[in-house]
Amino acid sequence: MNESLLRSLTPSVLGVLVRRGADFAAAEDAVQDALVEAVRVWPADPPRDPKGWLVTVAWRRFLDATRADTARRRREDRVEEEPAPGPAPAVDDTLQLYFLCAYPSLTPSSAVALTLRAVGGLTTRQIAQAYLVPEATMAQRISRAKRTVSGNGVSPARAKPRAWGRLDRPGDVATVLRVLYLVFNEGYSGDVDLAAEAIRLTRQLAARVDHPEVAGLLALMLLHHARRAARTTADGRLVPLAEQDRGRWDTGAIAEGIGILQAALARDRLGQFQAQAAIAALHADAPTAEATDWVQIVEWYDELAGLTDSPVVRLNRAVAVGEADGPRAGLAALAEVDGSLPRHAAVAAYLHERDGDLVTAAGLYAEAARTAPNLAERDHLTRQAARLNAGRHDRPTA
Repeated sequence: MNESLLRSLTPSVLGVLVRRGADFAAAEDAVQDALVEAVRVWPADPPRDPKGWLVTVAWRRFLDATRADTARRRREDRVEEEPAPGPAPAVDDTLQLYFLCAYPSLTPSSAVALTLRAVGGLTTRQIAQAYLVPEATMAQRISRAKRTVSGNGVSPARAKPRAWGRLDRPGDVATVLRVLYLVFNEGYSGDVDLAAEAIRLTRQLAARVDHPEVAGLLALMLLHHARRAARTTADGRLVPLAEQDRGRWDTGAIAEGIGILQAALARDRLGQFQAQAAIAALHADAPTAEATDWVQIVEWYDELAGLTDSPVVRLNRAVAVGEADGPRAGLAALAEVDGSLPRHAAVAAYLHERDGDLVTAAGLYAEAARTAPNLAERDHLTRQAARLNAGRHDRPTA
């Protein structure tokens, strides 16, 4: 079973049902039923037109559910005629669905969760892990979001003028950018690979919305994606930025990202994605790790902290300060960051190691490994602790 194919088809199938008149919640439920049926049927009998098959099955499930619901009898009269089976229309509704999920009355977190579920193709479990909440809690949040969208009468006829045609609405754009960024980052988790899809959708958004933050996000994605091939070894081990083979970086993507970023910054409307992209550009532009302009990176982190007031930004800034001004300065900056923050122990370990306190660093690496968010990171941190412990034991005693 090709799960990536199913995931890629999900938004277009959902879009077909919505355009035919299904409310969002019912359409999403019907598409999920069709996906389950595909998992059961396709291995033994793969269809010649996967999208058309999914549309047909999902539409029939929607009609069955509508006919069974007496409270929606008037809707049943409107959708009674089932379209004849045939090739699915070659229309990409994915970007429109992102804006539909970014409905103004939804909270940003609910809009992100709903979009990841309905458009991004992530499971409720994966989204719950991203938010660090129980799966049942996330399932309730997504259900409430679907009811909100449907309860406000969002259908193609009503949504186009408000959510699909008005792509310059700042609130909607900000939510969609957050969604795209989370999808992009989820693409690096090893569980699903959505980074390329997030870039494709951000390109579409940038072509339709003239806003420097949209361009900033696209630049940020390109600059990060350019380093992807060098991030891991053949056996899946993480490779820290300083140790990556820069000859494996995609110079074309770096050049494109820097060009897009420069044009966005020239408009003098700085936002968090532009600031993040500027940091990524400084890393990408350095021929070696030693040549990295850490002083400028600290300055950009200061800008970013002023824009977001994010503890994660302050955590990353502590690393940059440690590189620019020495590990003691980095540890002083880290002392101002909440110690319960994920990866705090890993940053502390790195700075203590650079400061020569290998015993403390080894303990912190081991602590960080126990709370690592994924297996690859846990293994990397465990190896760091083992390396320092082995080196300490190998040194001769007086």
